Amino acid sequence: MKKIIVPTDFSDQASFALDLAAQIARQSDAEITLLNVIEQPGSSFNTMGQVSTTDSDNVYVLEMLKAMKQKMEETASDEAYADLNLKTVVHVGHTFHTISAEIAERGADLIIMGSKGASGIEEVLIGSNTEKVVRHSKAPVITVKSPAKFDTIKNIVFATDLTGKHPHVTEEIVKLQKMLGATLHIVKVNTPTNFQSDRDIKKMMKEFVDEGKLTDYTLNIYNDAVEEDGIIYFADDINADLIALGTHGRTGLMHLLSGSVAEDVVNHSKRPVWTCKMH
Repeated sequence: MKKIIVPTDFSDQASFALDLAAQIARQSDAEITLLNVIEQPGSSFNTMGQVSTTDSDNVYVLEMLKAMKQKMEETASDEAYADLNLKTVVHVGHTFHTISAEIAERGADLIIMGSKGASGIEEVLIGSNTEKVVRHSKAPVITVKSPAKFDTIKNIVFATDLTGKHPHVTEEIVKLQKMLGATLHIVKVNTPTNFQSDRDIKKMMKEFVDEGKLTDYTLNIYNDAVEEDGIIYFADDINADLIALGTHGRTGLMHLLSGSVAEDVVNHSKRPVWTCKMH
């Protein structure tokens, strides 16, 4: 884990994300890129996600750039980060597209983002750039809503539906597990709409563990009406430190029809959530 990107809007949640990134960087000697994107209200964007402005808009943008660069430099020069390789980047453009471009350009190994979460009509109508990054990022993403201590993460809920083979997700979570010296609590949430017998699930779990060559784990079947609720409630029941799961990265109509368990868990979990795109 050598390159970490932390998008920031200077919210409390973004500060929690930077603090967690700092902890991980100290342990792995990683480089951190702190990224801020200025998205001007009312502007249009070209196909590259760059903002299109008029001359009068440019004055506003230049002032914003100056202010944000100064704020980023103040953050980077904080004594709390003096021992880190911390770079700062400020762009003007479409927030999600710009974050995605930075992830690709820098070959990031991990993205850490703050999440305020949402519920009900707000969740449906507004969504968030965090959710989009969770859905599309090729690198694993950790989302946080509150301060997190990396070295105290010892119990990880690893939620899986046990269908299909996604070795990339397993490989990435094992890397994190070994770095932390943590136990994986592998859980399959059994729901009425996708019910399977305990016998079948236990057989699939054994195959899952053998194929992933997993160690230091527990196997768990949890019954609930909804998969995302079951994952969160199971994490509550065992007082887990982190929830981990893969995401299908669906978009368009498929995303609207099937939704995303990963995004729902990110929105509603009070714990840090680690996600990794399956494909």
